[in-house]
Amino acid sequence: MPKHLDSGLWGEKVAAKALRKAGYRILGRRVRVGDRDEIDLLCREGKVLVFVEVKTRASEAFGRPISAVDRHKRHVLSRAAVRYIGNLRGRDICFRFDVVEVVGTPEQGAHTVRHIPNAFPLDRRYQLPY
Repeated sequence: MPKHLDSGLWGEKVAAKALRKAGYRILGRRVRVGDRDEIDLLCREGKVLVFVEVKTRASEAFGRPISAVDRHKRHVLSRAAVRYIGNLRGRDICFRFDVVEVVGTPEQGAHTVRHIPNAFPLDRRYQLPY
């Protein structure tokens, strides 16, 4: 497996552990929605469904990991969330998008883990199915 994919999986494990410790229930990791979308972590915090994007970097030499969650990435995550919620067939589902930054490497361990709740809103191009 390429090194960057290995560190990404490691970052997802670190993020899941941190979220569990904070009281979140992990519903799924690397959840596929459709043929091209994936949600890194799907969680619940109380009654809120939380779509989590995990960004792992070896260092912050080129900026914070959250800077990689650009307009295109937010669009893709919004599309995945709307599709996922549509499959639930529920009404009035409360949800949000969080980002977890993991700075470090599997060899060195995590230096920093930052959880950014409600990091961005649903892309305005998408509407919920209810």
